[in-house]
Amino acid sequence: MATAKQLYQLQEFDLTIESDEKALKEKTNQLGESQAVIDARSKVNSAQRRLDELRHKQRSLEWDVDDLTSKIRAGDDQLYSGRIRNPKELASLQQEVEAFKAKRDRLETTLLEIMDQVEAEQKNAVNAASELKKVETDWQIHQHKLSAEIEALKSKLADQRQKRQSHSAEIDPKSLELYNALKKAKGQAVVRVEQGICRGCRISLPSSDLQQARSEHLVHCSSCGRILFLP
Repeated sequence: MATAKQLYQLQEFDLTIESDEKALKEKTNQLGESQAVIDARSKVNSAQRRLDELRHKQRSLEWDVDDLTSKIRAGDDQLYSGRIRNPKELASLQQEVEAFKAKRDRLETTLLEIMDQVEAEQKNAVNAASELKKVETDWQIHQHKLSAEIEALKSKLADQRQKRQSHSAEIDPKSLELYNALKKAKGQAVVRVEQGICRGCRISLPSSDLQQARSEHLVHCSSCGRILFLP
């Protein structure tokens, strides 16, 4: 086999390996929790915190209302027990009971508002939890698929590297050294010639270069310096 063809095939192995290595790195980086899962879990936690805060306010208000109700009941008992005969004391107690009742009315109004907020936040928490479950399910499916793709790529890479090693063993060391030097310098060491044109720099080649490229010898493009390969 002509050396140029051998080097071109070696380059095809290298390009495939580089592409698969890049794909493997990208897929490996996708392993682990996605931003969608993190965001969905954050929404659940935020909704639960708000719900806990509202429930705490509700309990606190309920305790305050119960406390005022007890004070009102005790005050009413005193007012109607007949034990207090002093009009001034009765008026003062009546005023105190009315103040308790007014405060309780305000707290009960606030309590109803808080209860409405608790109900709304409970719905938000349920919806957030449902969305998290859906996102996590989709993420798990994607992770399983991703893991399978990663294993397939690893297997393919191992096969390609083995084939490259076997193929490069058939190429003479000096040609390999030249190939590696050109690859390092130009990124692409071997270029196809199509219709008399170098596909590396798209320059028309002189007939003498084309004739030499058809031989067993390595020929470089006089413009870009890459090795020419005629299919």
